Amino acid sequence: MSHIERLRVYPVKALEGTDVEEARIREGGTLAGDREYALFDGDREVINGKRTGRVNELTPEYDPSSGRLTVETPAGERREFDLDTERERAMAWFGEFFDEDVYIAHDTETGYVDRQSMGPSVISTATLETVASWFDRMTVESARRRLRANIEVGGVPAFWEDRFVGADAPAFVAGDIRIEGVTPCGRCIVPARNPETGDPLGEFRERFVEKREETFPEWADRDAFDHYYTLMLIARVPAADRGKSLRVGEEVEIAE
Repeated sequence: MSHIERLRVYPVKALEGTDVEEARIREGGTLAGDREYALFDGDREVINGKRTGRVNELTPEYDPSSGRLTVETPAGERREFDLDTERERAMAWFGEFFDEDVYIAHDTETGYVDRQSMGPSVISTATLETVASWFDRMTVESARRRLRANIEVGGVPAFWEDRFVGADAPAFVAGDIRIEGVTPCGRCIVPARNPETGDPLGEFRERFVEKREETFPEWADRDAFDHYYTLMLIARVPAADRGKSLRVGEEVEIAE
C-alpha cells in the first residue's frame, strides 16, 4: 500500500531535520515547524549549506514543545538555548562558531523555506534507495539527509514523485489532504556535501546527472524538467486543506 513513510521538518533552516509522526499544514501552505527559524549574517543573507559546509558540523536537537534547541560541535561542546527567550545568547554563540555576526529570525506563517509561495517537498523511499546505490558507501539515510524532503512516500517505485509535474499531471491525496505538484526541485551543492562533515563528494553532480538521465521514468514529462540535476517534488496544498494534519502511515492515492 502506498503510504506516508516518514515526515521530517527542519526547525532551523540549514541544520539537521527532525522526524515527526504528525505535521499540520500551516495557513501559508508549509508544514508547521519547518524552517521556522533561520540564521542570517550581518547583511541579512541566510547562512545555509549552499554557502558553507560548516552547518553540517553541528548536531542539533530541537524540542518543539519547549522551543529549546541543543547544538553539539565536532569537539563535543554542547549548548542549549530557548530560541524565544534566549535568542541574543544563541546569536552570540552562533556568531562565534561561524566567526561573523549572526541574527536569528522566526516565522510561523510559512517558515524560511526557499519557495514561500509553495508547500512541502516530496520524495519516495525508493528514490532515496536508488540514489544511494549510485555512490559507493552512501547509505539511504545519508541520501535522505542530503536531499532534505518533508514527505517521504513508501510503497511506490523510484521517481514516483516525478509524475506530478507537467502537462495534465495528476495530484495525490494523503489521508484527506490533496497535494498538487508545482515544480521539480533543481539541486544545488547541498546534496554533494557529506551531511556530517560538509565535505563535498568529488564529481557528485556529474555522476548524478548521468544516472538521472539513464533512469528517468517513462511516466514523467521531460518538458517539465529543465535539466537532469533535479530530484524531489515541490508541492502545494490547496487552501481548503490547510489547517489539517498529515500523519505517518496514512494511505496515499493518486487523484486524477
